[in-house]
Amino acid sequence: VLATSVRYLLQLLDEKAPGNSVEVRVPPFGAVQVIQGPRHTRGTPPNVVEMDAATWIAVATGAEHWTDAAASGRVQASGTRADLADVLPLRP
Repeated sequence: VLATSVRYLLQLLDEKAPGNSVEVRVPPFGAVQVIQGPRHTRGTPPNVVEMDAATWIAVATGAEHWTDAAASGRVQASGTRADLADVLPLRP
């Protein structure tokens, strides 16, 4: 159930903010490239967001604000486009 929830929310993010400039990772369940901008094709992307499944579900559903999760250190974000505050929470 946890894996399905994570993947479904990643799919909703991809539909809401299509693109290839930011890679959002929720190991070990999934990853997606989103947000319009320069396309990334090889190696580690310059804009990466990574978090655990519980944090992803919380920020994606609005149970927790993106800024709070990022400030607490439960979100690792690198790159100039790695702020998802404008696209979260998701609305199915």
